[in-house]
Amino acid sequence: MRLPRDERRALLLAAALGAFSEKGYHATAMDDIAERAGVSKPVLYQHFDSKLDLYLGIARGVCDDVVAMIEAALASTPDNGERIGACLHGFFELVDRPGSGYQLVFDSDMGGEPAVAELLDGARRRCAELIGRVVQDQTALGWSECVLLATTLVGMAQSAARHWVESGSPLSRAHAADLVARLAWRGMGYVPQVEEGSDPGPRAAPGERPAPG
Repeated sequence: MRLPRDERRALLLAAALGAFSEKGYHATAMDDIAERAGVSKPVLYQHFDSKLDLYLGIARGVCDDVVAMIEAALASTPDNGERIGACLHGFFELVDRPGSGYQLVFDSDMGGEPAVAELLDGARRRCAELIGRVVQDQTALGWSECVLLATTLVGMAQSAARHWVESGSPLSRAHAADLVARLAWRGMGYVPQVEEGSDPGPRAAPGERPAPG
């Protein structure tokens, strides 16, 4: 049956994700992906120029999922402690979910490929900026400081979730995420806060230089 182009591409990406997850990127051939998708290799090449092109398609989807998860977590509540918890639970769920592609993309030696590295760096930057805006609203820090803290929070969440999965930790996913969220929240408590009712004054917005004092 002839599928619309977008549906066919989604089917091929799903087949590639399954093949790469089982055999690894380097050991997987285009023939393997075509067979798994139930199409001929010429059909596969009509949609993707190469195995790397397929991998990049998967990576884009996974990176967008990570950013969308952070956006949803930050929008889920006005309480910043609960926001941190939502982000941590989101990371743990994504890393643990079968077929999410997270480990294939973020824990792969393909990160040394320039096109892949650009996608990963872009996703981390987008997540850090989203969290950085929340930090900036609640603290007396400048934008560069907020991004630094946000980048640290993202890195901590990724490292903790990966360790929990790879070590086969006996802790439940919810308990592990709660532990890391408490650590992150207590650490944020030592950051200078904006006093209620006070005006923190002009601060640099994302992409702008601070105004001269």
